[in-house]
Amino acid sequence: MTQQSLTTQPHFLSVPQRAEASLRLGRGVRLRARVETTPAGLLAIGGLVAAILLSTARIVDAARRPRQLPRG
Repeated sequence: MTQQSLTTQPHFLSVPQRAEASLRLGRGVRLRARVETTPAGLLAIGGLVAAILLSTARIVDAARRPRQLPRG
């Protein structure tokens, strides 16, 4: 009887990913940013951004229409 390894790999949507960025402006200003998220988190963020952009377009469209007052 052989014994199999009990190690399993984590699901690919739960493996965290990291990114860093730095920006230097002149001599006195330096900006640094770090982020860590999972692919599932990126999908959620993408869905939120898409919903915001779609709703913003609808709000701008409604704001451009002339208002009609009810008669009576």
